[in-house]
Amino acid sequence: MLDKRPGARLANLWDDAKAGAMSEAERLVYRSNLLGSDKRVTNFGGGNTSSKIRQADPLTGETVEVLWVKGSGGDSASIRLDGFATLYMERLRALKGLYRGVAHEDEMVALLPHCTFNLNARAASIDTPLHAYVPRPHVDHMHPDAIIAIAASSDSKSLTAEIFGDAIGWLPWKRPGFELGLWLERFCLQHPDAIGVVLESHGLFTWGDTSKQCYETTISVINKAIDWFERRTAGKPVFGGPAAKPLAAADRRAVAARLMPRIRGLISTASHKVGHFDDSDAVLEFVNAADMRALAALGTSCPDHFLRTKIRPLVIEFDPGRPDVDAVVDRLAEDFVAYRADYEAYYERCRHASSPPMRDPNAVVYLMPGVGMFTFAKDRAMARIAGEFYVNAINVMRGASSVSAYVGLPEQEAFDIEYWLLEEAKLQRMPAPKALAGRIALVTGGAGGIGRATARRLLGEGACVVLADIDEVALGEASEELGRAFGEDALRAVRLDVTDEPAVSAGFAQAAVEFGGLDILVSNAGLASSAAIEETTLALWDRNMDVLATGYFMVSREAFRLFRAQQIGGNIVFVASKNGLAASPNAAAYCTAKAAEIHLARCLALEGAEAQIRVNVVNPDAVLRGSKIWTGEWKEQRAAAYSLSADDLEAHYRSRSLLKRSVFPEDIAEAIFFLASDMSAKSTGNIINVDAGNAQSFPR
Repeated sequence: MLDKRPGARLANLWDDAKAGAMSEAERLVYRSNLLGSDKRVTNFGGGNTSSKIRQADPLTGETVEVLWVKGSGGDSASIRLDGFATLYMERLRALKGLYRGVAHEDEMVALLPHCTFNLNARAASIDTPLHAYVPRPHVDHMHPDAIIAIAASSDSKSLTAEIFGDAIGWLPWKRPGFELGLWLERFCLQHPDAIGVVLESHGLFTWGDTSKQCYETTISVINKAIDWFERRTAGKPVFGGPAAKPLAAADRRAVAARLMPRIRGLISTASHKVGHFDDSDAVLEFVNAADMRALAALGTSCPDHFLRTKIRPLVIEFDPGRPDVDAVVDRLAEDFVAYRADYEAYYERCRHASSPPMRDPNAVVYLMPGVGMFTFAKDRAMARIAGEFYVNAINVMRGASSVSAYVGLPEQEAFDIEYWLLEEAKLQRMPAPKALAGRIALVTGGAGGIGRATARRLLGEGACVVLADIDEVALGEASEELGRAFGEDALRAVRLDVTDEPAVSAGFAQAAVEFGGLDILVSNAGLASSAAIEETTLALWDRNMDVLATGYFMVSREAFRLFRAQQIGGNIVFVASKNGLAASPNAAAYCTAKAAEIHLARCLALEGAEAQIRVNVVNPDAVLRGSKIWTGEWKEQRAAAYSLSADDLEAHYRSRSLLKRSVFPEDIAEAIFFLASDMSAKSTGNIINVDAGNAQSFPR
């Protein structure tokens, strides 16, 4: 593992034994993964690597030179062989004869597919010429914080010379593309002994004759910059020194839980957003600093940064010495109107006749003194990554402002990248969002059969899910299983006892901090009991009512509070039971509590309709597979009620149904998904029976 301490040097992780057994293309993957494993070298999706490899042409059998270069949209840390575009170098060199000059450089991108080697379907990125025309076999292009801090300084050229001498060159800002590729080629030919070049406001290029040499050059150049910064900045105040003190950690999370749903509601009118909260030391140092507002207003420098974070953040004014969160909430709408107006003015100042229409004018990054940083995007991964990119920007501003003056990209240059037609084309190629993209769900009883199947269904449709259950062991198992299938970004687990009022409030607050709010509550926590009425104890009666009636009330109340704060509607689905409509012998407590659930849903449907909060019910029956309530006494008790053996119970339920079919957790999950999605946007107060047909429980 790399040493993650601030200021620590990057470790040389190259393993000759591993690399020696690899092909040249595999060594390129290895090199890329090593570089991408540390965000001080490059962030998610940032930077690219390449190797020029001699291999047999599949058409002629002759040995040809092939450029392997990271394809469009890849990530260095996780890239594999299929993430690289492969192109004939002979054809790439021939493109120079077709180039009509900088005014026409974008048209060269359309010619890259004509250079494809071996029918490789991986699209080549806009950075391909930057690698192709560097006359070295192996090239790295990274975005290290320490290097961009130099590149984003007002005197970056002289600083580059001071630190690296003639070993590393410097090129002025130029948007990535064909022209910059020619600039790099010309630099290399004019400076044959150079091992790399700093690109103003952008990043670092390094090269080598072997993959190992290229990697080690990249690491050593970054470490040299880190060393220089440590010497130059020792003892100096950072960002003008502190102007505020952070709130305590618990108080920061409490503020985040209060504000994030409101922010989310204000920016989700066109499409739902998901949030991420960061109160790390680096973020707190910046948001509490005297120079934070002035630096934040300058915007980010590296194109990879502001493509993820927008040109500048929104600062939420707050005095942690006199924490008045109510005043912040009251002022948010006004602040957001002002930010959108400023963004619209920026668009109008910089737009060209051919510019794409203005995109979402809301901020992505929100900075709050004393509290931290909120980031919002169309999904949790993008929100987290945007935050990571802004942390990189903070690191750059720290370095640049400590040794010089930090300089953001000129506004027009920033706009021309943000609204670049090639970027727009990439956005247009993105797949259509899934049905629940940007939605946040909380599922109680999430570790059981129905809860787990529901979480899987919602995650598969693009939702973020908070999995809540009282059983910590089962919750851990379910979380691990679903995390492997869908990734960690979209899933959180919280131990939640629905009968414990403070625990319920804390669980929903955690959903607000982790994802920014809530759109869907699936109230599914359950238990089951069977006893003749004269044998039903008050404790058994109360336990059914506590979990199945009071518990459903308390989670619904918390969901309503979040929905009201967001003001973008909401959706509640109760998992009740056939027994809520049709009585069963020896189950008075259970049936009565389930009937209470159904009537509570009707009441909430009435109460929430004006705020576009929909409340509906799914009534399962006899879902034995994977269900926790069927693993204990309940199964034996229900079998005894029908004078059957436990092994015959599933067949009994199947035979008594009208359709003669078993009901499974996935069947319930499908009905829940329907009610939670826009497919049922005009339905509230409804009941869907998923019981294979039971005439006694027909709702009408």
